[in-house]
Amino acid sequence: MATALYRRYRPETFAELIGQSHVTDPLRAALRSDRVNHAYLFSGPRGCGKTTSARILARCLNCAEGPTDTPCGVCPSCVELSRAGGGSLDVVEIDAASHGGVDDARDLRERAVFAPARDRYKIFIIDEAHMVTSGGFNALLKIVEEPPEHIKFIFATTEPEKVIGTIRSRTHHYPFRLVPPAQLLDYVAELSASEGVTIAPGVLPLVVRAGGGSVRDTLSLLDQLIAGSDDDTVTYERAVALLGYTHGSLLDEVVSAIAARDANAAFHAIDSVIQTGQDPRRFVDDLLERLRDLIVVQATAGDAGDVLRGIPADDLARMHEHAALFAPADLSKAADVVNRALTEMTGATSPRLHLELMMARVLVTASLSGAAPVLRAPAPAAAPAAPAQDQAPAPASEPAPAPTSEPSAERAPVEPPAAAPAASAASAGPLTLDALRETWPAILERIQSEKMSAWTVVYLAEPVELEDGDVLTLAFTSESDANRFKERTSPADSVSEHVRNAIQHHHGVRVKFKVRLGGAPRPAPSAASAQAPSETAPPADPDPAPRLDPAPTAASAAQRPAEPATPAATAPVTGWDVVAIPGSAAPTAAASASTDDEPPALDDADAPTADDEPADDLPSPPPPPIHPAEAAGRQRYGESVVREVLGARFIGEEIIEPAVSLTPAPREDD
Repeated sequence: MATALYRRYRPETFAELIGQSHVTDPLRAALRSDRVNHAYLFSGPRGCGKTTSARILARCLNCAEGPTDTPCGVCPSCVELSRAGGGSLDVVEIDAASHGGVDDARDLRERAVFAPARDRYKIFIIDEAHMVTSGGFNALLKIVEEPPEHIKFIFATTEPEKVIGTIRSRTHHYPFRLVPPAQLLDYVAELSASEGVTIAPGVLPLVVRAGGGSVRDTLSLLDQLIAGSDDDTVTYERAVALLGYTHGSLLDEVVSAIAARDANAAFHAIDSVIQTGQDPRRFVDDLLERLRDLIVVQATAGDAGDVLRGIPADDLARMHEHAALFAPADLSKAADVVNRALTEMTGATSPRLHLELMMARVLVTASLSGAAPVLRAPAPAAAPAAPAQDQAPAPASEPAPAPTSEPSAERAPVEPPAAAPAASAASAGPLTLDALRETWPAILERIQSEKMSAWTVVYLAEPVELEDGDVLTLAFTSESDANRFKERTSPADSVSEHVRNAIQHHHGVRVKFKVRLGGAPRPAPSAASAQAPSETAPPADPDPAPRLDPAPTAASAAQRPAEPATPAATAPVTGWDVVAIPGSAAPTAAASASTDDEPPALDDADAPTADDEPADDLPSPPPPPIHPAEAAGRQRYGESVVREVLGARFIGEEIIEPAVSLTPAPREDD
């Protein structure tokens, strides 16, 4: 029966130990200078040489020519502690996993007081020292602290933090490490050659990767492959099937599909992984490893073989071909997606679902990086026309207002152009309101293509005024749209910023904004309209006619407070502003930020007198309902004429004052 490979090639000197020079060099120096401590603690991952180093140190200490850093190998002590030796009476190995209690520690302490039978030292090698109980460590504490001259202790453990501090502080601690892949690859290649076994290209890198840096695990896997091969030849296919890794041809197929954005081929490869019973997590790990190799190949160009050791020349050439199909950013993004999927698949109940979703995300990332066309929302054929200025729906009981004769109050609708003019043509010369209105449909179309939510706010808005060439007033039909336009929670992505950028794209001018509710502003009525209000001012609503003083006196005019100045004339121009509608009875929240207009105060001269007696045939009018236009903050028809020219108020305002009588004015025919 053959001996296990890791036992046949166990090192017998510190020179044969690989990957632990940071431990072997100081130990050999201590042996040469005869400064060996009485207790050592060797820690590190499994299979990295802790117990082997403890045996080598025991051979060096008890060698007939020692203490020496290189055992002779021929003295009785060296022969007994060699691979083929049966062990020495003066070197005691204790498995703490089964002998870590207080009684075992007491037995060890009693045996330690006796002198060695033949050799120089009595050496206790305590393996798996972290399994010693707290009571056992305490029982050993005194003898470890002050041992006899002939006693040496060597503790070996994978978990040094579980060794109590009082013991650990009395030892020389040497941490062992996993062996680097390149060094381990050369080592297993030498062993394979010494065994006379033919290893197919690409097998040894898989063995080293599966071993994870542990020499014992790596040699065990290689021994398994050699034992299960025919004619002393380890093939790549058998190694892939036995170790559970993904075949290189399947990885090449997946990488080619990702590079070509071929979803059909990529998902067929995924199905092959599932149908062959391979672990999806292992496949994702292998794919991530391949992407890492491609990144290295792309970064190192012709020197990739110095970094990717053990990869056959034909596989390396194929990696160069695949790496040329990707941009560096594409490989990095794909690796990020695969790495995130590998993390999410831990403990997943449906690994196949995670695997397919990962491949979909990788393909989407590759498509976005490959200059794929960007899908945009379809633009409307023409921008919807904004509603007229004062056409708020009236209640069913209210007659429609008569059309006004003010020429400035009406605005001809602007026909949208057949096609949006080019930005260069629109930006020629200074910006004008007419030019802005002509390009407004194109501006809305650009806003819609960039941010649909911004377009839904401004698609009913109209440019109504342009001041100083760059201060644009937009009229909104909805207070909520105006408020959303003013929001500045994210200035770089706000609605106003998208509108500003679209205007700048078409006209080359970066504008500032003012906000208005309703349509274009109406100028103050002329003198002619003041002389004949019945012909020019339409009725405001179906409320009872307001009481108007036929002839205001000079005293009443003097006592009446002056009208406040229009806020638009004094307010500073910012990125956006709100323009109040002159004479509005109830400015809304959107307009209250920039205007303090209030209805004129009721003075004594305007109050009804006791001589005004109500007519018997006229009942007291009920409180009028709130007009829909007034609730929206808009100016009612003829309101400016009633307030500014005639100096009167509405009945609804007189009801607010309890001291004011509701008696109507006497008729002229009385």
